[in-house]
Amino acid sequence: MIFLRYESFRSYLKLYPVTAALIALNIVYFIIVAISGDPNSAYHAYQYGAFAAHPAFDPYGLQEPWRYITSMFMHSGLEHLLYNMFSLLVFAPPMERLLKRFRYAMFYLLCGIAGNAMSAFVNVLQNDPETHIGVGASGAIYGVFGAFLYISLFRKSQLDESSRKTVYIILIFGVVYSFLVPQIDLWAHAGGALAGFLLYHIFDRIKRRKK
Repeated sequence: MIFLRYESFRSYLKLYPVTAALIALNIVYFIIVAISGDPNSAYHAYQYGAFAAHPAFDPYGLQEPWRYITSMFMHSGLEHLLYNMFSLLVFAPPMERLLKRFRYAMFYLLCGIAGNAMSAFVNVLQNDPETHIGVGASGAIYGVFGAFLYISLFRKSQLDESSRKTVYIILIFGVVYSFLVPQIDLWAHAGGALAGFLLYHIFDRIKRRKK
């Protein structure tokens, strides 16, 4: 079972420095935002870098593209933060080991960006008149899940049966949870998962060609 963590704190930092840095950045930035105001306030979140897409003036949030990244390190509350950081802590290390540090860091950021882009795209399709404000690392984390789904389906030898079942359960639970909780951005999750699935497919093909 690759998702069980047995490492000590020091070993975790040494083995998975990118994941550890991502967790630290999320926690530190949450504290900064929470100290200065209500992290669940859309206006306050916008001031600190939340992703924003105005349906008339900037439907895809491209006027301030840096928000695609800064929003990935923001959370609307302590429960939101803890859920995402637990997911990152447990499920991301095997992906960092598979992709190696630099590629994994790029993979994580691209999945988060894709999650925000998908969310904005669906809002445009739905003609939502409200400005879309989004925060959270979920898009990037679902990118990790999407990559493991690819491995579970097409590279089964890389995962034991228990790990494959865990991937399926997490994704099913994530879809159900996203529908049940109105504040959850289902399309950001879907965009991140799709990006992770496709990116890992690309990395896998490159790796096999080199061999």
